[in-house]
Amino acid sequence: MHEMGLMEDAIQIVSEDAEKHGFRNIDSVTLIVGDLSNVLPDALQFAFEAIKRSGESPLLSAQTRLDLIRERGRAKCTVCEIEYEPTQYLAICPECGMPFGVLLSGETFKIESYEGS
Repeated sequence: MHEMGLMEDAIQIVSEDAEKHGFRNIDSVTLIVGDLSNVLPDALQFAFEAIKRSGESPLLSAQTRLDLIRERGRAKCTVCEIEYEPTQYLAICPECGMPFGVLLSGETFKIESYEGS
């Protein structure tokens, strides 16, 4: 489950930045997760809860919340130029059937923000 490693990295980045700004606790972390990012939101939530319970990050508490923003996959066909929501990473156009879709969104995995004091 690579989500554990991704979550550990995200918490480390957030914790380091929070400490640099004098925060003593983190209330929430918001991540953007694209439908085509190969990251499973449920696995991320599980990893987040496990890290909170482990006590690895002293800035996280039992009340710290993980908020996930879903980024839908969008693609544009380079042949017929329609935009559509691909069902897989290989964006096959539902209109003309050509596999020349250019992904416009849905691959993102990033820290959007965090809150604390």
